Amino acid sequence: MGMDRFRMIFQYFQSNSESVMNGICGLLALASVKIYTCLDFSCPCLPHYNMAYGLGIMFVPPIALFLCGLILNRQSLVMMEEWRRPQGHRRKDLAVIRYMCCSIMQRAMVAPAVWIVVTLLDGKCLICAFSSSVDPRKFVGFANATLAQAQEMLTRVPCKEDELMRNSTSRRAVSRYLRCWSQALGWSILLILIIAVFLARWLTPCFNQAALLQARHWSNYIDIEQKIFEETCCEHSRLFAHQCILHFFESMRKEIRQHSFDLPGEKEREEDLLRGITDHSQVNKLLKMWYYEKPPLDVSQATHRHPLEQERSPPPWAGSCSARSKFTQHTHM
Repeated sequence: MGMDRFRMIFQYFQSNSESVMNGICGLLALASVKIYTCLDFSCPCLPHYNMAYGLGIMFVPPIALFLCGLILNRQSLVMMEEWRRPQGHRRKDLAVIRYMCCSIMQRAMVAPAVWIVVTLLDGKCLICAFSSSVDPRKFVGFANATLAQAQEMLTRVPCKEDELMRNSTSRRAVSRYLRCWSQALGWSILLILIIAVFLARWLTPCFNQAALLQARHWSNYIDIEQKIFEETCCEHSRLFAHQCILHFFESMRKEIRQHSFDLPGEKEREEDLLRGITDHSQVNKLLKMWYYEKPPLDVSQATHRHPLEQERSPPPWAGSCSARSKFTQHTHM
């Protein structure tokens, strides 16, 4: 029962590309929180290094998470291929490309946003980065120190175990001050993000809903079309390899028949599935024509055939016997 349910869930995610991307987006967000909690944060407590370290921890991992979100999102590659492909027999719809780009960017930005909000709510990065930038005159403990001494003490504020600042009340005061600002900034960013998502969800129906539905439909179509093309290429490659192996072992027909590689009718059936594309140059020409001359989005003409197929397949009005003989001739070229 559990395996059947797992299989149904797995098949659902396989068939629904949007759900897969949402799942990957959620996993990246959880991974960002887990990485931060496991991170051994050690501020150098040195002048000119604290800010570089604190801001680096705050902003460098989000860039890496953003790039991972783009890499793991299959639609980013599909969108780039659709944007860069030649016009061919099918025009490029910029509205669909913009919709795909916005969808990809929204998912890729979730994990970096989570990282930045978590670091701000924790406060360690901002304390490390800006401890030496605090005005020492605001704190009583630095009143009797010179400017150089105050700067040295402020630089060591993030280091709790430092002998100079271990029992210093001024260090705790500066830490509380900076952590307060950090958490206020983190909650403000989180509130802004929530409001932005809320407005995007609720204001979307106020715009041209028909155009949105069309862009979403054709973006899904482009993704599904690419998947089916790749699956068809894999199936053709398997049949093509099978035929090459059968020709290579033509002198060993008896052994091949004993191992059930050449069952009655199987060779003819596989050659039919190859659709006359039976050598290296034909396969390369087919792939090139798919890239440069994608067929138009019109299946109303039942007799429409691909140009490569028209060159090598018999006309539809030819007799079945002559068609089969010509097809057999092509498959044995």
